[in-house]
Amino acid sequence: MRTVLMVAEKPSLAQSIAKILSKGDCTSRKGLNGACSVHEYTGSFQGQTVRFKMTSVCGHVMSLDFIGRGSDYVVLWLDCDKEGENICFEVLDAIQPVMNKGSVRERSVYRAKFSSITDTDIWNAMNSLGEPNRNEALSVDARQELDLRIGCAFTRFQTKYFQGKYGNLDSSLISFGPCQTPTLGFCVERHDKIQSFKPETYWILQAKVFKGKDSPLTLDWNRVRVFDREVGQMFVNLAKTSREAKVESVSKKEKTKQRPQALNTVEMLRVASSALGMGPQHTMQIAERLYTQGYISYPRTETTHYPENFDLKGTLKQQTNNIIWAEEVKALLSTGLNRPRKGADAGDHPPITPMRAATEAELGSDGWRLYEYITRHFIATVSQDCKYLQTTIEFSIGTEAFSCSGKTLISPGYTAVMPWQGIPLEEALPDCERGDTFTVDEIKLVEKQTSPPDYLTEAELITLMEKHGIGTDASIPVHINNICQRNYVTIENGRRLKPTNLGIVLVHGYYKIDAELVLPTIRSAVEKQLNLIALGKANYQQVLQHALDIFKRKFHYFVDSITGMDELMEVSFSPIAATGKPLSRCGKCHRFMKYIQAKPSRLHCSHCDETYSLPQNGAIKLYKELRCPLDDFELVLWTSGARGKSYPLCPYCFSNPPFRDMKKGMGCNECTHPSCQHSLNSLGIGQCVECDSGVLVLDPTSGPKWKMACNKCNVVVHFFEHAHRVQVAQETCDACDASLVAVDFNKTRTPLPAGETQHTGCVFCDPVFQDLVELKHATMKHFMHRGGGARRGGRGRGRGRGRRGNPKKPKDKMAALAAYFV
Repeated sequence: MRTVLMVAEKPSLAQSIAKILSKGDCTSRKGLNGACSVHEYTGSFQGQTVRFKMTSVCGHVMSLDFIGRGSDYVVLWLDCDKEGENICFEVLDAIQPVMNKGSVRERSVYRAKFSSITDTDIWNAMNSLGEPNRNEALSVDARQELDLRIGCAFTRFQTKYFQGKYGNLDSSLISFGPCQTPTLGFCVERHDKIQSFKPETYWILQAKVFKGKDSPLTLDWNRVRVFDREVGQMFVNLAKTSREAKVESVSKKEKTKQRPQALNTVEMLRVASSALGMGPQHTMQIAERLYTQGYISYPRTETTHYPENFDLKGTLKQQTNNIIWAEEVKALLSTGLNRPRKGADAGDHPPITPMRAATEAELGSDGWRLYEYITRHFIATVSQDCKYLQTTIEFSIGTEAFSCSGKTLISPGYTAVMPWQGIPLEEALPDCERGDTFTVDEIKLVEKQTSPPDYLTEAELITLMEKHGIGTDASIPVHINNICQRNYVTIENGRRLKPTNLGIVLVHGYYKIDAELVLPTIRSAVEKQLNLIALGKANYQQVLQHALDIFKRKFHYFVDSITGMDELMEVSFSPIAATGKPLSRCGKCHRFMKYIQAKPSRLHCSHCDETYSLPQNGAIKLYKELRCPLDDFELVLWTSGARGKSYPLCPYCFSNPPFRDMKKGMGCNECTHPSCQHSLNSLGIGQCVECDSGVLVLDPTSGPKWKMACNKCNVVVHFFEHAHRVQVAQETCDACDASLVAVDFNKTRTPLPAGETQHTGCVFCDPVFQDLVELKHATMKHFMHRGGGARRGGRGRGRGRGRRGNPKKPKDKMAALAAYFV
């Protein structure tokens, strides 16, 4: 029997598709990587009975660990966008060399196109398989290479240059991105308009009139406003020559407020930000979850037009039981759906629509709010337009013309399900006709001032990015999220984006050196070329090389002209030598180095003019004035908090690894110095109970609540509380090869039998210690119970690797820990 391998984008998608195609009759097992399951069933393919194996990737294929699975065909169920098409070819590169070889003419690769996880859509995709699109994949390759090479070059240069000079930038990375930087540019452009705005005083005529016992009407002046007070006063005097307001005309016109077009990604992101208060990145995460769970169609689309064969009625019928909009849905089904407005067909996916009914209890708060909007929007697209009557009354008072208008609802149409777009209730205008007169209650000159624009909202920024071709519907949220994470903008009330000092200086610096680095024009042109690659109308290598040549010249010019940006930096930020507080001594000059706490936290020696990196997201303090035996630098202690991890480190070794098997960013708990009292060799106890590469290292600063922590992951093991002293012995355990631990307890609080105060043994195997140890995580509060899983290999203080001995049968939490070392 032949085998068909099917590959989806995510494990949850693979499970859903396999369940639909197998009609629930499939077996599942964990794959080799433990994350992606394999679902197997027997079915029909190309007129023959075959064995299907459905699995998944977890995004882009970054490494290859694929053994021959005896597959004859492959069906690719990756997301149906350019990124998904790119992953198709990454998968093919991995699996084709180990597939069964059929005849030369036999086709073995198929591509499934689908837009929702419903039975109908999945079966339709399975029955109309196509081929992966190499041109779309190449366009993604080009974009990735351009963004990576350009971004890395500028980011690395900027970061090294400015972080070595200024101590209060408060950003761990001074990043540049071909899309990220123009996105920031839009925010700073609005900031500059606000700063340069000069308010102007203007005057308006305000008139109030009444008829009989009716409430007074406030009229709008037809000249709108004047910028000269004396001219305004002249018009007031002219109007005051009459005490009556004469009705010159009364017009009534039926108007229509159009129902929305079908929903695409950009519109969804705009509404989620402006109306739901949800950021673009968060919105896309929720939308993708709703899609993989089968509640909505594919959430990445530029199309606002339903395909001719789209089942509008069937999609609407699914919403008849939801009490929130059931009345409107049933009315539509009985009277007939209105033809949706014609939108744009981008040729990618149908618009975003609900695929099945849901409740808030199923989806959670944010999931429900987004689903509710998507559903309301869909119902609105097949509803009638909103109709209202607009009445306008024109008046004359003396020589001056005034008017007032009001709206009266005729038919709510689609606003019944989108009430926030409805016609507001207004006070009815009085009945009158041409020639009627009203009594003038007051006419006065009112002074006002022009106001500056506000900071850009996320919704406005998304609109600008779409208009100028910056990013794609999938990447727009990423670029906005990046400028927030880099501390270039902050999110204020109303989800408005206010540039920080750093963001402003960077953009002004780009304008000063090369405006095209920040303007949207050059990136927009590149995006057009990338789209031509996807359409097969441009050569991948030529487009890539042309863009790289342009930015290579720009990069060299930027490096040569960096002093222009540096002049702006000097005005806004403090030199690194004038920042921070003295903390520890330099090993070269033996003077105090300053600890700079602002991101990225670091140590700076002003005498040697050297800066040393430190671990981030924790507290740094001096470590007992002890020195590194290699370079004489004073050690510092990094800690993530009372319940977290801590370890000492040498500032010089942290940035300049002293041994061949060490990497940058390693503390003393990973140092392989053979005799230093702070090194892994002196304090390492045994292999981590969870990760493969970590070692549990004694934290000598943790007493009296002693603990050892993994030097790779967040595992923390607490033991021997209230002990006077805990030391790692030279001997190792015969059973598991872990280093033995010598413990000295207070005689009044000793937990040892017969009141003994001292004991040396293995923390994993010694029965005396078994009740004194518990496993925790640095980010968790509660004890983590684990069964006795098996692991191969172990390491005690760097003494080598080998299969550990068999510990006793687990009886309690300590024995369960020991079982990890089997």
